[in-house]
Amino acid sequence: QVRLVESGGGLVQPGESLRLSCAASGFTFSAYGMRWYRQAPGKERELVASISSTGLSTNYRDSVKGRFTISRDNVKSTVALQMNSLKPDDTAVYYCNVLHVTGNYWGQGTQVTVSS
Repeated sequence: QVRLVESGGGLVQPGESLRLSCAASGFTFSAYGMRWYRQAPGKERELVASISSTGLSTNYRDSVKGRFTISRDNVKSTVALQMNSLKPDDTAVYYCNVLHVTGNYWGQGTQVTVSS
């Protein structure tokens, strides 16, 4: 079955960096685009970044452009989100997502807290 497991969250100060990772299993990883979403307390879940199956195409929400980078390793079946120059507004639970032919799947999420 499809399984997504995120890791790498934590508490950092404004301006610092974090690297999130998502380990995927149970499907042909190299055939699917992948996404990172986030959800802050009291807010709706929002798309942060996406990457095509080959990794050649990426997209970001405006608020993270130039600070976040999404990447993937189709050999290791992982997708990463490098987050630099973090701001308090980036505080949220971050989720890995795949829209698979059998359904829309999510990881359990990893908490990112940016605070001084």
